[in-house]
Amino acid sequence: MPITTDPAPATHFSDPDAAVACVQRLYQQQIEHLRGAMQRFVAGEDVPERVRAFYPYVRLHTTTVARADTRLAYGFVEGPGTFETTLTRPDLFARYYTEQFRLLRNSHGVALEVGLSQQPVPIHFSFAEHDYVEGTLTPERRMLMRDRFDLPDLAAMDDGIANGTWTRRPGQAQPLSLFTAPRVDYSLHRLRHYTGTAPEWFQNFVLFTNYQFYIDEFVRLGHAEMANPDSEYIAFVEPGNVVTRRTGLPVQDIDELGAPPPRLPQMPAYHLMRADRSGITMVNIGVGPANAKTITDHIAVLRPHAWMMLGHCAGLRNTQQLGDYVLAHAYVREDHVLDEELPLWVPIPALAEIQVALEQAVADVTQMERGALKRIMRTG
Repeated sequence: MPITTDPAPATHFSDPDAAVACVQRLYQQQIEHLRGAMQRFVAGEDVPERVRAFYPYVRLHTTTVARADTRLAYGFVEGPGTFETTLTRPDLFARYYTEQFRLLRNSHGVALEVGLSQQPVPIHFSFAEHDYVEGTLTPERRMLMRDRFDLPDLAAMDDGIANGTWTRRPGQAQPLSLFTAPRVDYSLHRLRHYTGTAPEWFQNFVLFTNYQFYIDEFVRLGHAEMANPDSEYIAFVEPGNVVTRRTGLPVQDIDELGAPPPRLPQMPAYHLMRADRSGITMVNIGVGPANAKTITDHIAVLRPHAWMMLGHCAGLRNTQQLGDYVLAHAYVREDHVLDEELPLWVPIPALAEIQVALEQAVADVTQMERGALKRIMRTG
């Protein structure tokens, strides 16, 4: 029998804050259980049986299709039934979980059930930010590790729910989230690898680019904001988790752990942070649509509010001049990178709200009226 923590009975909550607190408590118990066993294993102690921990879950059951606010695109379930999802990293997602739990309560008026799922936590996903153990283990101990701990299972980390291809088995609850806890943990670890920064730094508004001069300007802007004691931004983070705090703010312990990497990662990220996470993250994705798909697959688990690709075009019309804006209104499918995710007949338009916001922002900056605005900004 695997060595586990004591069973935790499911608890029902009407208070979203209390539900999130329970998720945090359960998750921390499970992670500490794994970390303690792993510390003994690394120290060479005998771990005679498999050690296992489990993700928390949240579940709700509703008998009606009614919901309070039909304007929202999230925070509700589509109809009667039982819905659940596994949860991870409540330290990172506490604000998001609290918002979603509150909306579910407001929409359906039912209790939220929180407990431990049957989904094991892979040992690698329990490590703290700067913990690495493989280099300290002999080859024999590394082989034994898979017999004593659960390792990441890529079969449990697909995008079937998000892609709409997930099929419900008899007696199975319907999904309450686009991403399961293992899928989220997997992406959080890949973000460190690809961007050179921890997922904690990512902001709710994301810019992608494949031109370094945009990054150079963003870095200049970030440091200028940090030199301004009245800036609404509180920190600027660069690859290697190098943190620059705004003038007048104290250095934090975590800042001391950052160091510039000897070489930039594949898709370096830079974060201009606000206290409410509504700052800007910018990622240099390099060349190729495959890179764009890879990084968006992983950033998606952070549930950002919006993202946008910032490119650099040659003249599309002979009336355009250097510095004019072009707002693309759709994604052309000729690169085929999404063919396995979406049928070819599915269009991928730009989000209308973002297009309108960009047009208004250009108007505000240039002080041009709508007619004159057409001279420097076109869709196409």
